[in-house]
Amino acid sequence: MTQKLHIAVAMSGGVDSSTVAALLHEHGHQVTGFTLHFWRAPSSSPPVEGLDAISAAQAVCAHLGIPHHVVEAQDIFYRQVVAYFVAEYARGRTPNPCVRCNRLIKFGWLLDQIRALGCDRLATGHYARIVQEQGWQLLRGVDKHKDQSYFLYTLGQRELSKVLFPLGTWTKEQTRRWAAEHGLPVAERAESQDVCFLPDGDYRRFLRAQAPEAVRPGPIYDLKGRLLGEHQGLPFYTVGQREGLGISAPRPLYVLALDAERNALIVGYREALGGDALLADEMSYVAGHPPEPGTVVEAKIRYQARPTPARIWPGEDATARVLFERPLRDITPGQAVVLYQGDKVLGGGIIQRGYRLQADNPGPDQARSCPR
Repeated sequence: MTQKLHIAVAMSGGVDSSTVAALLHEHGHQVTGFTLHFWRAPSSSPPVEGLDAISAAQAVCAHLGIPHHVVEAQDIFYRQVVAYFVAEYARGRTPNPCVRCNRLIKFGWLLDQIRALGCDRLATGHYARIVQEQGWQLLRGVDKHKDQSYFLYTLGQRELSKVLFPLGTWTKEQTRRWAAEHGLPVAERAESQDVCFLPDGDYRRFLRAQAPEAVRPGPIYDLKGRLLGEHQGLPFYTVGQREGLGISAPRPLYVLALDAERNALIVGYREALGGDALLADEMSYVAGHPPEPGTVVEAKIRYQARPTPARIWPGEDATARVLFERPLRDITPGQAVVLYQGDKVLGGGIIQRGYRLQADNPGPDQARSCPR
């Protein structure tokens, strides 16, 4: 990038976004740091010593001699992310708040804010790559252990044309080393936790306070409808879970489904778990349109999952059916399914349910209809 731009850097106070700000500043761009003031739940744990996110970002900007602004985002963050998180758990689903935050807050609302202020681009510390080739493409980060493209699949052509990911070709080790060599005050700062609005990580306590009606004991049934025991509240379980059921059985039992309507947990043996297909909605595609029906992809059903060969059959109303080459165990409603071809991100959506195909090798017509 040879053209000098006015670049807004979304700064969390961590080493990644701080390095991005320093790197762009070193390259001669006009850099302004922005830190979102998110809503956070009150913590039952004593505060951890050290700088908070805002203070850390301010310290880095002061070190670099660049301006820094705090953007008040508590209200919109609570409405769009926290309330969604609670509502999804109340529905018996396992949400991914980071995906929603990226789509609606960081690369939606914040991008609009900084564009209105005259900034040319928004840069973040995500480990992913953007290339302009037959339109804008989103690629995995070079560091396979740190790649964050899974959380960014909702970015389309508009967003990718205005966003920068300078660390996409770096490893985490390179980032920390560069930050230390350049004297950044956050070079050794610990990684932030997954759910940023839960300072103590206790989502059970949080859900009890936010949605007590959704966290109540209920029956545990097997697939034949037999009562096996009592669960402690559906939000405390997820599909594929084995531990913590409190049931004696000849063989290990697993959570097969969460029935929010009956406040019931459905369990069964391992062979009943998962499926070779799933239905997703809220599909979005990086190119702005879905791939052809039957397109071969690799699919990830959660961030830490291995990519699995599959085919996609886009439907109407932003739905899609994904058919896997082999059965998967932990297809979890509420999580994101993200589709790749090599390093290229095609798009993704939110899993509604997993299921098993009626035939071993469905043809295109059968797979497209997926009657169940």
